[in-house]
Amino acid sequence: MTDKMKTDFIADAVQAIRTEQSALDLLIEELDERFTLACQTILNCNGRVVVTGMGKSGHIGRKMAATFASTGTPSFFVHPGEAGHGDLGMLVKGDVLIAISNSGESDEIRTLIPVVKQLNIPLISISRDKRGFLPKSADIALTLGKSEEACPLGLAPTSSTTATLALGDALAVALLHARGFTSNDFALSHPAGALGRKLLTRVQDLMHDHNLPVINQDASLHDTLLVMTSGRLGLAVIIDDAEEVVGVFTDGDLRRRLAERTDLSVKIGDIMTRTPKHTTKETRAADALSIMNECSIGQLLVLDGGKLQGVLSIHDVVQAGVS
Repeated sequence: MTDKMKTDFIADAVQAIRTEQSALDLLIEELDERFTLACQTILNCNGRVVVTGMGKSGHIGRKMAATFASTGTPSFFVHPGEAGHGDLGMLVKGDVLIAISNSGESDEIRTLIPVVKQLNIPLISISRDKRGFLPKSADIALTLGKSEEACPLGLAPTSSTTATLALGDALAVALLHARGFTSNDFALSHPAGALGRKLLTRVQDLMHDHNLPVINQDASLHDTLLVMTSGRLGLAVIIDDAEEVVGVFTDGDLRRRLAERTDLSVKIGDIMTRTPKHTTKETRAADALSIMNECSIGQLLVLDGGKLQGVLSIHDVVQAGVS
């Protein structure tokens, strides 16, 4: 077995994680009024939050901009090298620039500073301390603290990028709370995939609202069975003379009544299930699904002021990919 194979991978991993944990602890100590001022500056921004960074800082910056954009703060990433060759035109008055450089001495970002100053764009820097050119040029200099990199050589950005990522998330979360950003707002920027379906799909998008199996409470069980069969929803909705819902009769109810040899001439109003579970068409389909699961039912009535608007089936919700 070679020396490389004798390496204790778990011990190395634990050491790396603990080193990065120490960097996060140090970051917490760095939070002060500068963080508050940065949040206020971004909230007062009439444009977009533009994030830039070179190398690994750039990768973190892309994620930071994406998180801002998805939580109510319009944002995008600009590569500092490309910015110096035309892309800086994306930056306009009213924007805020967040520039990331652990050393604070990124040459690519340094070349952009005169233009940023000329446009009078607020500059927020993120670096390990305040000694570099970038934090000295910034309106607000956020610092990470001089933490030890998890890389045993002390070269590969590891702890520093983790702390930068955490700081970006902290900004996004603080801004999210300040804006009163809700799950509905979040859904509008995540329409695709399972998350979008769960947050955006409403009961009205999936409910059955035509040829509903409705029958008056004075009808017989025999007539109710005919309505149930034609409706193909596994139930009949029972209404009174004012067409308000007073009960429901399901396939399960039918099986129990047949086992008891109930007379088919009996009035459905005498054997129906009263006060059935119901919802509204504006309810999220995911919330309606939770009601059906909790109550162990396969259908949910959709009512408006006691009047039937539709029937939601658990099969339709699951088939739509809402869970």
